[in-house]
Amino acid sequence: MKIAFHGAARTVTGSKHLLTLINGKKYLLDCGMFQGMGAQTDGLNRDWGFNPPEVDTLILSHAHIDHSGLIPKLVKDGFSGKIYCTPATKELTAVLMEDAAHIQQDDIKYTNKRRMAAGLPRLQPMYDEQDSAKAARQFVPVEYGAWYTIDENVQVMYTDAGHIIGSAAVHLSVTEEGKKTRLTFSGDVGRYNDVILKSPEVFSQADYILIESTYGNSLHDRDAATPALLLQWIEKTCMQKKGKLIIPAFSVGRTQELLFALNQMEQDGTLPAVPYYVDSPLSIQATEIVKKYPQYFNATIRKVLETDQDPFNFKGLKYIQTVEQSKMLNFDNNPCVIISASGMADAGRVKHHISNGIENSHNTILMVGYCEPNSLGGRLMAGAKEVHIFGVLHEVHAEVGSIRSMSAHGDYEDLTHFLSCQDPGLVKQLFIVHGEYEVQQAFQQRLIKKGFADVLIPERHFEIGLP
Repeated sequence: MKIAFHGAARTVTGSKHLLTLINGKKYLLDCGMFQGMGAQTDGLNRDWGFNPPEVDTLILSHAHIDHSGLIPKLVKDGFSGKIYCTPATKELTAVLMEDAAHIQQDDIKYTNKRRMAAGLPRLQPMYDEQDSAKAARQFVPVEYGAWYTIDENVQVMYTDAGHIIGSAAVHLSVTEEGKKTRLTFSGDVGRYNDVILKSPEVFSQADYILIESTYGNSLHDRDAATPALLLQWIEKTCMQKKGKLIIPAFSVGRTQELLFALNQMEQDGTLPAVPYYVDSPLSIQATEIVKKYPQYFNATIRKVLETDQDPFNFKGLKYIQTVEQSKMLNFDNNPCVIISASGMADAGRVKHHISNGIENSHNTILMVGYCEPNSLGGRLMAGAKEVHIFGVLHEVHAEVGSIRSMSAHGDYEDLTHFLSCQDPGLVKQLFIVHGEYEVQQAFQQRLIKKGFADVLIPERHFEIGLP
């Protein structure tokens, strides 16, 4: 068999890895969207590097858009097979795909204005809501911890990856010509001692491993408590400067972590008395889905549930549903906290809030997760003094801050812990994916020192045989 890396190869987003067996059957691991790659993003998302109708099966690690966001396009372009994932991932991905279709329809208007001004033809969205709904009907839920037979050649088992609700490491048992091969794809590895989720599970010995590397060269601040850091930013921005604290946050995972931290402040009696808005219908839907799966929560939050029926709700929290309500927030000059998607600030309602508030020095834009360097969030975190938003140049007068302790991705200690259940001498090859190239090179050296002899960093569309 052979494997080809068509996304998240020397980049963080766009996760897509295609396994082809000797008999010609093809199994796609993830079908993610490239995000925050600047002008080249659209082109990257429209170029598969393979023929979708030839793919037999899609095996999905989790719901985040950089892992699932091109599934409707895959179906639109001819894929008709089953899509395997955990039950929570099935629910979350359905709403994320629908939302992504809406965002594309909005964003394509601005893209086409620029293209028409440059004399270029108009683009169509990659897919629409009908494509998303059709894709959702092809999902097959699989529980953690049991081998599931896909066909006579391949079995799959999921183990909890501790990244978001329903996230999984994918383990494949492939039989070819009487020989059995084990392949593990990490998906995104969560953090050990996460505030909400269980830690990533151990897994049996693999012959080949694909490991993510988002934070493969850095350590998170383990001494800083998220509620304390968040409280500092609320007090500084809302109480002292009388401004707005605008927090771009991914709808799945990060938004729930923020709400839980604010809930903790209310329980401790330290929550400042200002309005708190979640301005993202998707985040509202995702939070309700997360609440349906308490069995995936860790012991700490399950203890909280004994006395607090809803650990993601608190006094002063308001959910914004309609576009009109969202727009009204821009006319309200009172201090407040706005949590809105997307996490990289490249799309969604938060982009409008940043556009409206970025030139006001009383305001703060607080980044709480990974951002691609070319995304709006990435440029702000890098210290940009001016940024284009919706084609308009803005001077950056708002303070830009970050809370590094909130990442749902494991750092290099978490990643090596994840691999510690493996005998490096029995791993034939280890592939580093889902990371920036410089980060991956540092992580590669760390893994070689751990005893993994053959550690590769594939580039996009690289294909290799697995003997």
